[in-house]
Amino acid sequence: MRIVFLGLSITSSWGNGHATNYRALVRELSTRGHDVLFCERDVPWYADLRDLPRPPWGVTALYGSVGELRDRFTADVRDADLVVVGSYVPDGVEVGRWVQETARGATAFYDIDTPVTLAKLSRGDHEYLTPELIPGFDLYLSFTGGPMLARLEDELGARRAIAFHCLVDPDGHQPLEVEQRYALGYLGTYSDDRRPLVDALLLEPARRLPGDVFAVAGPQYPPDIVWPANVRRIEHLPPPEHAPFYAAQRFTLNVTRADMRRAGWSPSVRLFEAAACGVPVISDRWEGLDAIFRPGEEILVADGPGDVVRILTEVDDATRRGIGERARRRVLAEHTAARRVEQLLEEVATVLRAPRRAVAP
Repeated sequence: MRIVFLGLSITSSWGNGHATNYRALVRELSTRGHDVLFCERDVPWYADLRDLPRPPWGVTALYGSVGELRDRFTADVRDADLVVVGSYVPDGVEVGRWVQETARGATAFYDIDTPVTLAKLSRGDHEYLTPELIPGFDLYLSFTGGPMLARLEDELGARRAIAFHCLVDPDGHQPLEVEQRYALGYLGTYSDDRRPLVDALLLEPARRLPGDVFAVAGPQYPPDIVWPANVRRIEHLPPPEHAPFYAAQRFTLNVTRADMRRAGWSPSVRLFEAAACGVPVISDRWEGLDAIFRPGEEILVADGPGDVVRILTEVDDATRRGIGERARRRVLAEHTAARRVEQLLEEVATVLRAPRRAVAP
């Protein structure tokens, strides 16, 4: 198949979780013999912070404007079997309209931010998608599962909305024998809505357990945060350093953004990465989590700092390792790039077999 992705970034993982998902998908599709083109808007923020400037799978092309995108890639989009437009693509509304007008094959909107997207639409914020565009895509690949899929179809007119959770590349995420330096660590870009949970589930436990060492990795944390003396700060970790970072932790923390916590059914890519490394995860609580991992057996859930302190001080090593091993088995069975590609190809084959339906004006 000929497949075109128009996504936020595949060349830079700085401050976004999109890149690791796109890299794993493009790698898996290319390994299976598919012809993949990834088009990325060349913006200064990512241009200065590229940790994979030339991905070795498929073809990656940078473009400077929607006009340049049209001039260079109209034939590719027109002749592709599948064209995928991602969330947060710059000028995404214009890009989406062009794709729907041009593509002859299947089209999909890949929403790696579904709860954020729908919250923006409800406020009339059409940064990268409008309600009118949604029915024009054959598939809506949603980061979020559960009841939100029915909302996408029944209220917003999506032709077919499917749960397409984030994924992990098992070749880059597996258990490692390294020194465990941290009792608990967290990897994530700063956001205002995650700050209270990071404070409650990591910084406060660090204050209560001054003899243990904790770690927070990720960019954009404001200078007004007062870090306890036993919390190590790491500004940015490129994807190849994620697995060693997880392996250096006895437990790792998963914290969910507010929109995604309210929606539920929104497992982050970091959750799957840590589990694939066999590191037991302590997570905040949200609806649908028990459909992803079995609480107490494959994941531990904390509602406040006391829960975290209890886990860190009372869970023995054998129990801890067992939780990590069971979570790893679950991820490898359900949340790898190979599984997502199989799902995607099955859906696209169904679309291509069906009679084509005109895009609504």
